[in-house]
Amino acid sequence: MTRCTFAHIDLDALQSNFRTIAGFLARPRGAAPIRQTPPGIIAVVKANAYGHGAGPVGRALEQAGATTLACADIEEAISLRDAGVTCAILVFGALSVSDLAGVFDHGLTPTISTPSAGRALQAAAAARGVRLHYHLKIDTGMNRLGFRHDNLRNTLPELLESRNLVLDAVYTHFGTADDVAEPLFGDQQARFGEALRTIAALGARPPALHAANSAAILRDPRVWFDYVRPGLLLYGFAPMPEPQPADPIALRPVMTLTSRVVAVKGVRTGEPVGYGARFIASRPTDLAIVPAGYADGLDVRLAGRGSVLVAGRRVPIVGAVSMDMIAVDVTGLPVEPGAPVVILGRAGDDAIDVREMARVVGTIPYEILCRIGTRIERVYNSA
Repeated sequence: MTRCTFAHIDLDALQSNFRTIAGFLARPRGAAPIRQTPPGIIAVVKANAYGHGAGPVGRALEQAGATTLACADIEEAISLRDAGVTCAILVFGALSVSDLAGVFDHGLTPTISTPSAGRALQAAAAARGVRLHYHLKIDTGMNRLGFRHDNLRNTLPELLESRNLVLDAVYTHFGTADDVAEPLFGDQQARFGEALRTIAALGARPPALHAANSAAILRDPRVWFDYVRPGLLLYGFAPMPEPQPADPIALRPVMTLTSRVVAVKGVRTGEPVGYGARFIASRPTDLAIVPAGYADGLDVRLAGRGSVLVAGRRVPIVGAVSMDMIAVDVTGLPVEPGAPVVILGRAGDDAIDVREMARVVGTIPYEILCRIGTRIERVYNSA
């Protein structure tokens, strides 16, 4: 091993977050509907478990009590099975042009979000002489995947009459649950309710409903239904800037991204640093070189905006973020090669988390986590 940049994945923290979310769902809250049992949890592990490593994360969540995981496509689901995951796996993505064999060979639960996907799965199930259980997705206004909420009487009857397909659940996805000023959230709730009445009028009685992503879990218990679908919450962060004061939920970040200083050098006043000569030293400056760059997922907009923690002290990133390295200003600090660097995580009394990094570069925490590069080794503890 020659690279010294690692993503440390705390599986104990992941399992703790899962239990914390379960406890949060079990507490009576405000306008929460009266229910005998709290909603179940569909743990979202798509995009390589938000960059944390789908196989180890999936196994750890299953050990923590998860009975269903969710991913983006059949290929992601197969990788979970190959990693030893045995619980139910819901596939979110469209299947109209997919090779459907994996659904049957690996015991997956598909989402049917288009009439053509329904026809393809019905034909495949009939050819195998089996009955396939599925979830039905309704588009209530996000306008990506799903049967359009106001056209169900025309599009659903064929699917509901399919002999080899068994409806297990109906769900929708909120596009603005993290934005309390956006009225679409309320509109989508109303449309989902009307869609459910239409589905009932067509003779279907879905055993379960789900709609709440991480933001909706925190925002409104009326949309918890039978299952919720936490993603970012599992990995230690609320999708909104902070949890609502009335709805505290204590989570632990699961990933820490660390490296080490590989070189220290001085530059004179007026000398440039990095590609494009975007940084000019205004004084004699000591630079520490850290072997992590945009090929590892660090956004180029961190240049001149972001910071890292070197030997427990916050220092600015200067010059361009290169493919394989960054330079940070350590002037006045006793830093030598080998000094520890925290890119995401805590050192001493300071911490840099994905929300801060996302805010600095003008993106969202999801992107920061999912972009952590594949050449960075994930190191797992416990579980």
